[in-house]
Amino acid sequence: MDNRLEVHRVKGACTMKFLDQAKIYIASGAGGNGCIGFRREKFIEFGGPNGGDGGRGGDVWVECVANLNTLIDYRYQQHFKAKSGQGGMGQNRAGANGDDCTIKVPPGTQVYAEDGETLLADLTAPGERVLIAKGGNGGFGNAHFKSATNQAPTFANPGLPGEELTIWLRLKLIADAGLVGLPNAGKSTFLATVSAAKPKIADYPFTTLHPNLGVVRTGDTDFVLADIPGLIEGAHEGAGLGDQFLGHVERCRVLLHLVDATEEDVATAYKTVRRELKAYSDELHKKKEIVALSKADALDVETLKEKVAALKKACRKTPLVLSAVSGQGVKEALYALTREVARADHDESGDDDESADRGWQP
Repeated sequence: MDNRLEVHRVKGACTMKFLDQAKIYIASGAGGNGCIGFRREKFIEFGGPNGGDGGRGGDVWVECVANLNTLIDYRYQQHFKAKSGQGGMGQNRAGANGDDCTIKVPPGTQVYAEDGETLLADLTAPGERVLIAKGGNGGFGNAHFKSATNQAPTFANPGLPGEELTIWLRLKLIADAGLVGLPNAGKSTFLATVSAAKPKIADYPFTTLHPNLGVVRTGDTDFVLADIPGLIEGAHEGAGLGDQFLGHVERCRVLLHLVDATEEDVATAYKTVRRELKAYSDELHKKKEIVALSKADALDVETLKEKVAALKKACRKTPLVLSAVSGQGVKEALYALTREVARADHDESGDDDESADRGWQP
């Protein structure tokens, strides 16, 4: 794995960069050394030890903040180190603790260990923070070891070293609904029609190279809709842009599966995407799905009926028929998404209330 998911989208003189994976190196601070010191004053013959303790090394934290939506900052800086603790001093003065290092990430970021598989933290809400590397403890000064049998110790403890880690940051966008389908199925056009998002739209495959988010308002409710690059057969093996962007719809409550009505075989197009979803994750494959036949305005009535019948047989449900350009069926699709998102929210709140009512059980 590497930091290969950096994508540029140029619009006029402005360049937008999106990065959803980064490898960084972190190190917590070492503890300060204890001090070996003795009290030296006029007329005081046996001053005794007064060496202070060393300060504690700084920790490394990962914190979720609201004003970020990409990991692009970690494309240019990969090394982060907390400050080490200050050494102890004479006159029983302890060293200062080292400053912590805080790594700020957008909501939806997951922290993995160096192997890329061990999940250390999953940060979904602003304000959440997790300790990744703990700073080393400071060493004791010689005053700490003073006793009745050793009234002038001449030794002190060194500070403990900090931790050094390599971690992976992976961003999975948080959206209520997600758009999936083959390349050039009309996903970006649909997103641009129903929200204020402005994704790049063109009549060729893989126009969309990185995920886009848009806020959709239907009546008194709104929800976040995610558009990801299209999938092709063999995407789970790396074909096309691969299935690396499917992580951005893993957190969605419902999927809107768009099938291009101009495809020769709409059933095969539908099954191809379903196979890729299953190959990526059983959980994603089992998510609630709304199937829609897009670009309906490009076909005549008879051909459209044939396509609807073929798609209905493949997905075992009646698909929606829509056209983002003409507006046909768009409202029906939005209300269907809104119902599923509201139902998922209700189920989650119901589960929370039920667990709260049960209380503690032995």
